[in-house]
Amino acid sequence: MKYNFYGFKSIYLHEMDRFKRTLMQSLFSPVLSTSLYFIVFGSVIGSYVDKIDGISYGSYIVPGLLMLTLLTQSISNTSFGIFFPKFNGTIYEILAAPISTLEVVLAFVGAGATKTLIVGAVIFITSTFFVDVSVKYPLLMIFLMLLVAFTFALLGFLIGLISSDFEQMSIIPTLVITPMVFLGGSLYSIDMLPNFWQTVTYFNPVVYLINGLRFAFYGVSDFNIWISIISMSLFLITCVTVVLFLLKKGYNIKS
Repeated sequence: MKYNFYGFKSIYLHEMDRFKRTLMQSLFSPVLSTSLYFIVFGSVIGSYVDKIDGISYGSYIVPGLLMLTLLTQSISNTSFGIFFPKFNGTIYEILAAPISTLEVVLAFVGAGATKTLIVGAVIFITSTFFVDVSVKYPLLMIFLMLLVAFTFALLGFLIGLISSDFEQMSIIPTLVITPMVFLGGSLYSIDMLPNFWQTVTYFNPVVYLINGLRFAFYGVSDFNIWISIISMSLFLITCVTVVLFLLKKGYNIKS
């Protein structure tokens, strides 16, 4: 099957143009809200908290807040990207175009991940103005950010695909992902919890992602780094399989 580069490029650039038109909401809003976390937790509360694993509290929470941004932005960017064409009816133009299902998914997911990585990079740079940040394994950090951005962009695509209205589309990011991040060690170490809650935390998949990114920053983690990489890779494969299957079947699009 011949690859339709121009079809892929058209969808990708269209999504990136929408990002440019909504910079206030897409870029400045998440950067501002995350900066408030750095000011309140990092600069103010952090001065009263002892170091964690030899790292100042303000620096310790940077990977967790960065992961929060990656997860929520990846999902919201791509879910809205595929849901809006369904909502206004332009999805049929994409379905009628000579472009494969895989190319459609790659275009939407690639644009969503790109937008998320741009926001993540800006937040990382912003954090350096509030706390001391160092990256011990920069290549690992980049790899994990790419893996998380693309994986959860796929999840966002899946959410947008199966959602019938804006309320359904916001349920998982608001009621599932955000609480999982805050309860996954983004603002504290798992060792600080009582034994019972430590055990409960082990069943939160986001905790492994946060610890993986924290290891890339400072070389400290509550878990083995390979647990994070393997779990994310398996989740990525699962999302790809489900998305391609539903899109080929025309689930919630052709019906």
